[in-house]
Amino acid sequence: MTTGVRRRMGVEERRQQLIGVALELFSRRSPDEVSIDEIASRAGISRPLVYHYFPGKLSLYEAALRRASEDLASRFVEPQEGPLGSRLRRVMVRFFDFVEEHGPGFAALMRGGPAVGSSTTNALVDSVRQAAYDQMLSHMGVVGPAPARLELVVRSWISLVESTALIWLEGRRVPRDELETQLVQDFAALAAVAAARDEELATLLRGLLEKEPGDGPFTDLATRLISLASGS
Repeated sequence: MTTGVRRRMGVEERRQQLIGVALELFSRRSPDEVSIDEIASRAGISRPLVYHYFPGKLSLYEAALRRASEDLASRFVEPQEGPLGSRLRRVMVRFFDFVEEHGPGFAALMRGGPAVGSSTTNALVDSVRQAAYDQMLSHMGVVGPAPARLELVVRSWISLVESTALIWLEGRRVPRDELETQLVQDFAALAAVAAARDEELATLLRGLLEKEPGDGPFTDLATRLISLASGS
């Protein structure tokens, strides 16, 4: 085994290293179970030096959540090409990649973890939800403020995705790939129910469905519903 002289890090480089170490630990265990001593040991520095860069565990926790929230928000970004159902399926795959890689950290981000009531933590969660909302409108080709019913549909679906992921983490009783497809179809179902009462939304939805392939998740849902209604 070879050894070398430990390289001295600059202030920002060391901060980023500590955030990375903390995020890795928070991704594997509840933040309540991770100590400053453990973070310092993983980073190869002393406990007092951690406090030199961060005033306390909450500050480091929030910095780690900020990085995680930026990563999670980016999972909803998708090129505006191809049918909506396929795009949302890819979004869900990336979203659940994050959930699986950062289980306890994801739960802490969505539920607040040790920073319950922290305005910073709440703002980070809100920023992820808003980024997801903005991307969903972009996927649907909506420019400017969304019609009231569409806003309800999109925000309700984002909440459904969050709560579904949290429940799935507790036991993983439903195969992940099936759940990803189900959530895409949940969006279609929510949109269809709202469109039945809103002609503007119905027109938008018809235009999107016209581009769906015969083997896409939206078409599959329609086929299953028809089969269910006919009893076949």
